[in-house]
Amino acid sequence: MKKLIAALAATTALATPALAADTISEFRIGLLGGENAQDRLNNNECLRTATEELLGVETKLFAPADYNGVIQGLLGGTIDMAWLGASGYAKTYLSDPEAVEPILVKVNNDGGYGYYSVGFARKDSGITSLEDMKGKAFGFGDPNSTSGYLIPSIEIPEATGASMESGDYFGEVKFTGGHEQTIVAVNNGDVDGGVTWADGLGNWEDGYNSGALRRAVDAGLVDMNDLVQIWQSKPIPEGPIVLRKDLPEDVKVKFTALMASLPSIDPDCAYGVLAGEAKGLMPIGHDAYEVIIEARKLKSN
Repeated sequence: MKKLIAALAATTALATPALAADTISEFRIGLLGGENAQDRLNNNECLRTATEELLGVETKLFAPADYNGVIQGLLGGTIDMAWLGASGYAKTYLSDPEAVEPILVKVNNDGGYGYYSVGFARKDSGITSLEDMKGKAFGFGDPNSTSGYLIPSIEIPEATGASMESGDYFGEVKFTGGHEQTIVAVNNGDVDGGVTWADGLGNWEDGYNSGALRRAVDAGLVDMNDLVQIWQSKPIPEGPIVLRKDLPEDVKVKFTALMASLPSIDPDCAYGVLAGEAKGLMPIGHDAYEVIIEARKLKSN
C-alpha cells in the first residue's frame, strides 16, 4: 500500500505543479454519528493513515455524537472532509453554499448509487407492515439523516395519511440518536419498529450488501433472522464525500485520487470506510442533490 500511496502522490503532484506552494498543517476527517464512536474510528483508521502518508501532514479523525457535529465542523472549518448523507449535505449547502463541494459517491455492486430507507421490526412481534405499526412506538435515527428521518418523514405520511406526530398514527415517535441505536432499540424491544439505511442488494440475512444493517451484523449486534422488513422507501441518492471548498487544490486532487482508488488499493479498508460491499466510487456534483435540497427546504417551512 505504501508504494501505491507514493505513486498516487507523485502522479497528483505532476498534475498540479503550480499549486504545490499551497500547504496545510493538518487534515481532519469527520465521521457521521449513528454508530458507536470507537467502531467509527476503527473502520476509518486505515483511511487516516493512508491520507497522512499521502498528504504528508498529521491527519485526525473526529467522531461527534451526532450528524450536526460533523456539519457544524465543516461549516466552521474545523473538519476538512466527510462522507455526508444527502440530507446532511443539503443542510450544509443551505447554511453556506460555499462551505463544501461534493467530489465522489459510493457505487453499489449493481452500478447504481442509490439506496433505501428500510423499515423493520422484530419478527416475533407479529408486525409485518406499516399498518401493523399503528399505535406503536416507531424509532428514527437523527434529524439530519436522510434515510433515518427526512425521507421516511415525507413518504410514510403519504402512505398512512397521517402526520408523524406522536399519537396521530404511531403511538410514539422517538429519535434514537442514530442508525445503530435504532437497530439496537428495535432488536431489544425498546421501540416496536424503526428505519435505517441499506443498499437493498444481496440477502436480508446478511443485512444486505452494505448499510447500517450490514454494519450491525458484522459487529455481532443483531441476527437478521430475528428481524423482518416492513417498509421500503423509493430510491435515495447516496450521500456525497465532500471536501471544504477552501482547501488547497493540490490537497483536493490528491485526496480525491486516494478515495477513488481505495477499493482497488485496499479492499478491506474500503469495506470498513464504505459500510460494506461496494463496486467503487465515482465523481458526483451538486446537481445530484437538488431534489433533496428542495425536500429539506419544504420540511423547514
